[in-house]
Amino acid sequence: MSTPRALITSVEVTPVAFADPPLLNSVGVHEPYALRAIVVVRTDAGHYGLGETYGDETHVARLKRAGEFLVGTDAFNINKIAERVAESLADDSGQGGHGTGGMVTTTSLEDRVLSAFDVAALDIQGKVLGVPVSTLLGGAVRDEVEFSGYLFYKWAGHPGYADDQWGAALDPSGIVAQARKMVDQYGFKALKLKGGVFPPDEEAAAIEALREAFPDILLRIDPNGVWNVETAVRIGQRLEPVLEYLEDPCLSIEDNAQVRKQVNLPLATNMCVVAFNDLPPAIKAEAVDVVLSDHHFWGGLNRSRLLAGIAQTFDLRLSMHSNSHLGISFAAMIQLASVTKNIDYACDTHWPWKKPEDDVIVPGVLSIAEGKVKVPTAPGLGVELDEAALARMHQQYLDAGLTKRDDTSYMQSINPEYELQVPRW
Repeated sequence: MSTPRALITSVEVTPVAFADPPLLNSVGVHEPYALRAIVVVRTDAGHYGLGETYGDETHVARLKRAGEFLVGTDAFNINKIAERVAESLADDSGQGGHGTGGMVTTTSLEDRVLSAFDVAALDIQGKVLGVPVSTLLGGAVRDEVEFSGYLFYKWAGHPGYADDQWGAALDPSGIVAQARKMVDQYGFKALKLKGGVFPPDEEAAAIEALREAFPDILLRIDPNGVWNVETAVRIGQRLEPVLEYLEDPCLSIEDNAQVRKQVNLPLATNMCVVAFNDLPPAIKAEAVDVVLSDHHFWGGLNRSRLLAGIAQTFDLRLSMHSNSHLGISFAAMIQLASVTKNIDYACDTHWPWKKPEDDVIVPGVLSIAEGKVKVPTAPGLGVELDEAALARMHQQYLDAGLTKRDDTSYMQSINPEYELQVPRW
């Protein structure tokens, strides 16, 4: 039997934009459009593989350069793909900037560029062999993946736009109403509140209101590292009877280690442990219990499996972080979660915040019911590209005129007195 082979003949990187509600967070507010980059890798035998990642122009430029280096590489040789991605980044001095927006800026450059190509290569491999990505990653241990409802403080609509279907959520009653919609529509058994927006006691009151309204639902809060140690300990102790875990109360490994010693809750992170070189100091300091993995940060699905092995070795627990994403990322998350036995918590997703028509995949494969998504079993990721939708969403990107995510500047354009502070409380 011949060794399977699929030579890469072209790589297309297309930035897209999709509507995003005014979701508040510790650094400002989401802009009217979120940006993503769609990677399509084509082979000599006519197969294509899909990847999705962040859409800031600096990141897109790096992806396009890496794509040029991958032409002629075998999609079955992930090691060679990683090597060539690294070669493409050898002289990165002219690119400038981090390129993936938000507060998480200490991820590995090579891993965050590699990620989309690793996913696309696995998609190709699955299509060539006629098996789902889960099989390539060792075999599914679950046929459904559980997700949590992701709650946000938000305005009723972007200034100058009509109110959206979710309405405003600026106090505990607004958060409970939002949660009710999430639970009724998607059946979530876990809820997470994005905090770091209002004074900590107000956000603690929102969590307590959620507990009263949903006595059987697991709860979490994520202030995105903007509490100091004293505040984190005080609020953490207040919420000990209520929370499943406390996520990123502080920004550094050292500060979170202090909080962990004084709060009887698991501490989770997707901010102070976001790359492999973060693991030794975090483990030594006993700073966290749960790593919220994100294959966009960790180098794709293969290297995320490596993370899972390290977590198992050092008795760390796992879940998944989410940013505003489309169906390719969602499918990749689901395939990875299906094979990762030691994912102990429902994974995060922004899926409910996206309009159904805003996607680049053929609809009908991915849906949330009873808080879970069935793992696709078709070859590869199990989703297919909608070429017309990709073109439409690229035009939406061009029309939006955004080149990077900047929650802080957008907030300051609305409220000039807003200042970014870390820690804030």
